[in-house]
Amino acid sequence: MAKSKKNLVIVESPAKAKTLEKFLGEGYKVLACGGHVRDLPASRLGVDVEKNFQPTYITIKGKTKIIKGLKEQADKATTIFLAPDPDREGEAIAWHLKYLLENEAKIKRIEFHEITKEAVQYAVAHPRKIDQPRVDAQQGRRILDRLVGYKLSPLLWQKVRKGLSAGRVQSIAVRIICEREKEIQDFKAQEYWSLTALLNKQGHPFSARLVTKEDLPPKGLVDKAFNDCKDAKFIVKKIVQKEQKRNPSPPFITSTLQQDASRKLGFSARKTMTLAQQLYEGIEIKGEGSVGLITYMRTDSVRIAASALEEVRGYISKTFGADFLPEKARTFKTKKSAQDAHEAIRPTYVAKNPEAVADSLDAEQLKLYTLIWKRFVASQMAHAVLDKTAVDIDSAHHLFKANGSVVKFNGFMELYSEADPPAGEAGDKEETLPVLVEGEEVGLKELLPKQHFTEPLPRYNEASLIKELEAKGIGRPSTYAPIMHTIEDRGYVRREGRVFFPTELGIVTNGLLVKHFPRIMDIQFTAHMEDELDEIVAGKMKYPDVLKEFYDPFAEDLDLAYKNMEKVKKEVMTDEICPTCGKNLVIRSGRFGEFYACSGFPECRFTKALLKSIGIKCPKCGGEIVVRRSRRGKVFYGCGNYPKCTEAYWYKPTGKTCPTCGNMLLVKTLKSGEVTFCGNKDCPTNHEKKE
Repeated sequence: MAKSKKNLVIVESPAKAKTLEKFLGEGYKVLACGGHVRDLPASRLGVDVEKNFQPTYITIKGKTKIIKGLKEQADKATTIFLAPDPDREGEAIAWHLKYLLENEAKIKRIEFHEITKEAVQYAVAHPRKIDQPRVDAQQGRRILDRLVGYKLSPLLWQKVRKGLSAGRVQSIAVRIICEREKEIQDFKAQEYWSLTALLNKQGHPFSARLVTKEDLPPKGLVDKAFNDCKDAKFIVKKIVQKEQKRNPSPPFITSTLQQDASRKLGFSARKTMTLAQQLYEGIEIKGEGSVGLITYMRTDSVRIAASALEEVRGYISKTFGADFLPEKARTFKTKKSAQDAHEAIRPTYVAKNPEAVADSLDAEQLKLYTLIWKRFVASQMAHAVLDKTAVDIDSAHHLFKANGSVVKFNGFMELYSEADPPAGEAGDKEETLPVLVEGEEVGLKELLPKQHFTEPLPRYNEASLIKELEAKGIGRPSTYAPIMHTIEDRGYVRREGRVFFPTELGIVTNGLLVKHFPRIMDIQFTAHMEDELDEIVAGKMKYPDVLKEFYDPFAEDLDLAYKNMEKVKKEVMTDEICPTCGKNLVIRSGRFGEFYACSGFPECRFTKALLKSIGIKCPKCGGEIVVRRSRRGKVFYGCGNYPKCTEAYWYKPTGKTCPTCGNMLLVKTLKSGEVTFCGNKDCPTNHEKKE
């Protein structure tokens, strides 16, 4: 008897294939294509700008065998279900597979936003055609990025150094980091003073701060208040109490997940997305097999399915009680530019709380799943209620203010708290105040004048850079993690601690691009291009029109740049002699900054690190503490006499600047704790200060 034909389902990853085969049963064979199967050629532009930007696609290296296997199974199948990821990239993969399989009559497109039996079976029962506008939007982005990369990179090789690259979105990210660095370097710290009164009522201590008309009170003003108040009475003049409601945040989208995972867990955007992919595709759970624990992780929509709302409300009522459940489900407003093709990132089964799946997840998977699960459940819980108190206290006609806050009802805060205070609520530290009465006197324990210096805006870390890019409309959910990786990998920025510093290479390259390509380096123009890619998805624009709008001015700027862009390639000859061939060493700029190289290159390839002193002596041998780099380009600090000196002090930057001289503040770790000090040995603030 002839064996009945099977339906073929093609997904992207092998891990997902095993899970789907279990859900669909014997009548289905599930295979993986391993992501993209065709792309523009690596060795040439692959885009005919004269023929409406027609792309030339070739099979990706290493995919020939996979495609052959898929074609063999497709020929035998009754129906072919294309099930790559439910986004623009996935839609393009489905489109390329359709072209390669040459079985159009059999092909159907399916998509699901969570890998559960119900979702997968529903998708198979409700197939659709390939969404061509989505495919066109992906093609538009891919061709835009190819045009920038392949046209700009040779220019940078000629004018700066070989091996450089530029990118439409990555170059904007580098520009943002460079501009913040310039703001920090140009910043002039201003001195100001504060005066805090440590007060007491019947054994309950609290503090109040002097209020002045000047934003940056000078020392003289604070000295006068100190002298006026040190022997004066402190009288409670006014008490204002009000109840404040605090609502939970919406469930995660891609950018907010990356931001919170960075702040709370210390995960890079890349690590966050890798772990989220694992949670989405399926985790082996004892007695259940592979289970997809979260919905699709590339989304910019905060929409939640009705069935998920019903499930989470039931869970909240049963677990926390009726007081923690709002009268109706919360809905959150999705930003105007969001694609809204997917739900927010949420657990597929609320009942599978972190404790229930802890034994099936590794430590990092569990941390991320816990973050996602708590944020989603909290988003549907009742608001928190706080009693806030503001007290005005008079002393010798000087006004002091004390602020207090008491949580009256935890609400969603029972489960989840924000990484940062909600917008508009930052300010003086709040504490629990004693019961105070207007007109009464409170005791003064101590008056504390304190010197301060204004600080520049902080350098960007991954979380704040992603937030900035999103706020400016640059990039989309699938691009944030690759951008973070690319700008560091290409040597345009470096990380010290968690913050980004532009390298010399990044500053030079950014300056050239901003000067000679003002349109494509314009943040608003780049955001406008992102909006037009979204318009392609909506069917309101054609991708060749979007490409033409971009390319015509870009081509003009490119021609002018080849003629007018100044060369910044430089080599500095030194008196040092190459130990290999005896020729002089030169200082060259590389991916990770400056280094020594033999002037006899390429015949002699000797190189060595260029170690820069930071003005601090090694406490063991008296040598200079220098900046070093690992093979991967990571910055660290150590003795310049290594390996002769193996002193175990390791220095790292804090990301902050010294208020006195503007130099870098450093930290060294001792057994007794961390010590912060200025990297400038001649700075009067160079005393070590324990944290």
